[in-house]
Amino acid sequence: MKVIAVANQKGGVGKTTTTINLAACLAEQGKRVLLIDTDPQANATSGLGSVVPPGGSLRSVLLGEKRIREQIVSTLLPRLALVPSELELAAIETTFAASESPFFQLRGALQPLREEQDYDIVLLDTPPSLGLLMANALAAADLVLIPLQCEYYALEGLSKILDLLPKLGAVESGKGTRILGILMTMFDVRTNLSQQVVEDVRRHVPELLFQTIIPRSIRLAEAPSHGKPITAYDPSSVGAVSYRHFCTEFLNRLSA
Repeated sequence: MKVIAVANQKGGVGKTTTTINLAACLAEQGKRVLLIDTDPQANATSGLGSVVPPGGSLRSVLLGEKRIREQIVSTLLPRLALVPSELELAAIETTFAASESPFFQLRGALQPLREEQDYDIVLLDTPPSLGLLMANALAAADLVLIPLQCEYYALEGLSKILDLLPKLGAVESGKGTRILGILMTMFDVRTNLSQQVVEDVRRHVPELLFQTIIPRSIRLAEAPSHGKPITAYDPSSVGAVSYRHFCTEFLNRLSA
């Protein structure tokens, strides 16, 4: 079982969109996938059409009230399961701060799943912040996938996350957290800026950049409001095709 955190401390980079649609494409290819929503905004939860019952989120797991297996719910897609989030998860950082091991709560909670190997891939959707929930996700992950939007401040945000990962991954967890790669998102074919940003990232970290680039797409933006990944909402759209291509590249790199 591989645990991959989809992370960027900057918001609006396509992080949750990538997590949902990569999970759906992996399941479509026959992988047993668990998506864990660690973001109190719970956009991955609503984006998969899930409604959280009282006490049914990741919060109860991190508080030690329930085991993670008890919080796993099915989705509309075969082979894709979810541990949902809720707004109350935001308050848990205060509890973490008083803990002797504030960075290891999620890592410990995932250990039974690692031992039982019920899933091939676990994807962690992370908050757009530098708090303890992000740190827990990075400490629990084997690999990190960084979505990066094709916009002016992309490189500035990238330098920050690349600097952050060794501190929150290797130092706090006691183990290295390897970067699987960088996925460029929100590419606008109508502007020269998008192409310039991609070229800048390729020049700085060519070994990390995925070849697939996710375009801006109205259908991609619409899909979460219907509680569906793009592969279910509009299977033949350019967004669905792009994420399927990325999924293949993702699996190839994962097995390398």
